[in-house]
Amino acid sequence: MRNKGKLDRPKALVTGGAGFLGNHLCQRLLRESFEVLCLDNFFTGQKRNILHLLENPYFTLIHHDICLPYNIDTDFIFNLACPASPPYYQFDPVKTINTNVLGAINMLELARQTEARILQASTSEIYGDPLIHPQPESYWGNVNPIGVRSCYDEGKRCAETLFFDYHRQFNVDIKVVRIFNTYGPKMHPNDGRVVSNFIMQALSNEDITIYGDGLQTRSFCYVDDLIDAFIAMIHSPSDFTGPVNLGNPGEFTMLELAEKIIKLTSSASRINFNPLPADDPKQRKPDISLAKEKLQWQPKIQLDDGLKITIDYFRNLISQGTTL
Repeated sequence: MRNKGKLDRPKALVTGGAGFLGNHLCQRLLRESFEVLCLDNFFTGQKRNILHLLENPYFTLIHHDICLPYNIDTDFIFNLACPASPPYYQFDPVKTINTNVLGAINMLELARQTEARILQASTSEIYGDPLIHPQPESYWGNVNPIGVRSCYDEGKRCAETLFFDYHRQFNVDIKVVRIFNTYGPKMHPNDGRVVSNFIMQALSNEDITIYGDGLQTRSFCYVDDLIDAFIAMIHSPSDFTGPVNLGNPGEFTMLELAEKIIKLTSSASRINFNPLPADDPKQRKPDISLAKEKLQWQPKIQLDDGLKITIDYFRNLISQGTTL
């Protein structure tokens, strides 16, 4: 281990650490006896996600934008910083591209200088609207390079390119994971992702909005399962760089998801169908054979069980009046 933190704990920098995935990862790393540096610009991250960690002597909050260089001693870098829901990443597409590309360069340069191992949180969106189902890591994808989602899709694809070029050219110790739809407590209630949208609408007895005919599919991974995979990946042998798919291969239509949530919330909501947005993928399901083989990982939490926990979280937010 290179740059030991306090009391010889390994030090981990988590960019986007106040976001949905980031705050769960910070908590897990603290439990795993890391010193944690949580870096966020709070564009989509929320301080309330990490307030309970601020009194921990092994946790440090850093207000910074990874589009700008940042220097600090660290052993591990988890690069999670980037808006992940279409309304947020399409709000400022140029900023999204910069976060993906300049952010990757700045974090890779930091890893190069400190000899840190760096994990890139890539995405299933690199597969675009896939022509192969389920999607293995060997599939190159079917992405529109000039569409409204391209700032995110192509930004993440370029970030993967940078990671592998830094690995080949500068021998940076990289790990690349491709994250499929993930859900759970601490999601932003208004982030525009399907699980949070449906739950918030159901709890308010509003019409549940489905885009298209509702037959498009997604696979939903509970956040604790995903964080397990992050930990397994960061500790995997150095010759296994990825990319590796991380997600739950259980596949559900949007209509099935809406009906589940209506039932679990005992909601009076009805389903309202709207036109399908541009470039919205029709199918999304990970082939996780590689994760099973290399990480001995597969998700454990079934959709109904994870939804119940997530619904309780949002119900509490509503009762407290803290959904903004």
